[in-house]
Amino acid sequence: MLLIGNSFFKPYADHLSNLATEANLNKHSSIVVKRGGELGRPINFWNDSTSEEHQLIKSTLDQGNIEVFGMVSGYDSENPTEGHSAWIRYALQKNPNIIIFIAIGSFDFPNGDSNSTRPDWKTFAFDNGFNSIHEFYNYYINEIIHKKIVDELRVEFPSTKIFTIPTGWAAKNLAQMKLDNELLDDIEMFGPKSSSIFTDEKGHQGQIVIEAGTMIWLNSIYKTGLSLFNYNTGFTTNLNTIAQEIIDVHDDNYKQ
Repeated sequence: MLLIGNSFFKPYADHLSNLATEANLNKHSSIVVKRGGELGRPINFWNDSTSEEHQLIKSTLDQGNIEVFGMVSGYDSENPTEGHSAWIRYALQKNPNIIIFIAIGSFDFPNGDSNSTRPDWKTFAFDNGFNSIHEFYNYYINEIIHKKIVDELRVEFPSTKIFTIPTGWAAKNLAQMKLDNELLDDIEMFGPKSSSIFTDEKGHQGQIVIEAGTMIWLNSIYKTGLSLFNYNTGFTTNLNTIAQEIIDVHDDNYKQ
């Protein structure tokens, strides 16, 4: 498995190996390639052809034994599919049966950016014509990522399986549960990784979000049933149920 992305992707990619072990998926192995921010988008990895990361991605695909190739959903608005398309086309040369997934991360800056005019999630949603961040993110997944990227890629590569993983719901739902006092753990909205939803203003994930998000990956990629997945997340809050509920409402047309 080849996984390429940024800091909103890598924690799940890394932790997937741990959960795969817990699920007795002994054949799981992965190579993770990460660059921060927009540099971790498929189009940036592709365009930076002299970079070490670009060469590593190509050399990994050149081996011809990659079954699953995962990327972030980040894109160039002028040509949304360009980066994903370039990498899929390259991957298919030596890996004709490769399966592609796009992990859809959370919006950043949940409480706004103190260094710019970017507002908090609620205001950000209102400013874009939505009643809530939930409504805005749902639109982003279904109208932007699915229709403008995945549907177009499926037309271009009709024999290749392409699906999405709605990872970002983990952060959004857990943040809402924190606001509604529904978490069974002593969790802050911002603070240390071990005891917070977010670790910084940018919105990087705390461990509780990583645990829930990685279970979404585990089910999406390996079909592991989460209700019977006996794994100690380290939290009292039932993250298995939270992850499964996110998966259940994800559009079946964009599951594997």
